[in-house]
Amino acid sequence: MPTRPSKRRNQLDPVELARSIVDQVTGDAPKEAPPDPYEGKNRAAVELGKLGGSKGGKARAAKLTVAQRKASAKKAAQARWKNKGQTGMALSAS
Repeated sequence: MPTRPSKRRNQLDPVELARSIVDQVTGDAPKEAPPDPYEGKNRAAVELGKLGGSKGGKARAAKLTVAQRKASAKKAAQARWKNKGQTGMALSAS
C-alpha cells in the first residue's frame, strides 16, 4: 500500500495547466511574488548561519591533526555501518 497520495496536491489537472499556460503566454497571468525564505525566521540569524556553515567544515579540518581527522572519519564510518547487517566487517585500528 503506498504511503503517499497517487496525485500530488499541487499538481494541476490538464485543463488548469492549459489555462495557466495560455495566461502566461498572453500576459494575463497574475504576477505572484516569490515566497519569502525568511518568513517566520530571524533574518539576521539565518544570514549568520549561512556564513558559519559555509566556512565551518574547512576551518575545522584545517585545525585538526591527521590523527584527529582519522579518528573522526573512523567513528563516522562505524556509525554509518552500524545497522547495515555487516558481520565480521569490523574496522581495524591501523
